[in-house]
Amino acid sequence: MSHHSHSHAHHGHGHDHGHQHTHGHGGNRNAKGLTFALLITASIMLLEFFGGLITGSLALLSDSGHMLSDAGALVLSLAAVWFAARPASPSKSYGFYRFEILAALFNGISLFVIAGFICWEAFQRFMEPPVVASGSMMVIAAIGLLANLLSAWALMRKSDIQGNINVRSAYLHVIGDALGSVGAIAAGLLMWLFDWYIADPIVSVLVALLILRSAWNVIKTTIHILMEGTPIAIDQKQVVETLQSIDGVIDVHDLHIWSITSGLDSLSCHLLIEDQADGQEVLQQAIRLIEEQFEIQHTTIQVEQSRIRHAELKV
Repeated sequence: MSHHSHSHAHHGHGHDHGHQHTHGHGGNRNAKGLTFALLITASIMLLEFFGGLITGSLALLSDSGHMLSDAGALVLSLAAVWFAARPASPSKSYGFYRFEILAALFNGISLFVIAGFICWEAFQRFMEPPVVASGSMMVIAAIGLLANLLSAWALMRKSDIQGNINVRSAYLHVIGDALGSVGAIAAGLLMWLFDWYIADPIVSVLVALLILRSAWNVIKTTIHILMEGTPIAIDQKQVVETLQSIDGVIDVHDLHIWSITSGLDSLSCHLLIEDQADGQEVLQQAIRLIEEQFEIQHTTIQVEQSRIRHAELKV
């Protein structure tokens, strides 16, 4: 009995640790940095949007589109911190973690649409570039740049960039934004000094490409997760080899590894063991190895001896 309770306690510990590992580590610390960055990003987004309309600069409008992509990423990161605190219910046994993935997919698709609009508008402008109020435009872009640097600084100071995939992606977004603002400033300079009004649509297309790149990455990752793909950081072959290395294990089958949300992974498998092996001992070792080597705490492992028969499984 004592052995069984030990394995159970261990599993319980692993489970708590799992939630800590992904969203816990200073969840509210992360939330602080993210909220600050979101407030700055959203206000600059509005400034650049209306500034773009008033000055007639497409580069500013596209940079505000990029800001929107950021604001979206920040909102998702905050939602992840918030959903991590929502309890699971009998009808939603995983809680609301997946909502983050659905929201990310929506975010990715909307970015595609924005980038499309920008490219279409730029294409119209290449023919006859309109005059842009380049002075005001540079001022607004410069404010945008400062704000981005401030957000990046807030995330570095207040949040856990290395440990939390959400905060990290938000940070990369903010840095990408700063590039967009730099581009807008450069376009403003060219127009101000040389009256090269074509610089405006050129820069806006470059920013649109930045937006498309992040949109594509978001969509690719979310679809992989929604298709229950194996987490990118985990090599399934290695998992099989690790499990087969356990004493008494003959074969590993029906192995599935999937992500519930970014940073929270699950694994299930069947282990065929020798008839004289101690199933609980093998199970304990399997749980420990999977947690230590692959950082997966959500494991469901079915231990089978030769007399167990089950149907050939479809997947």
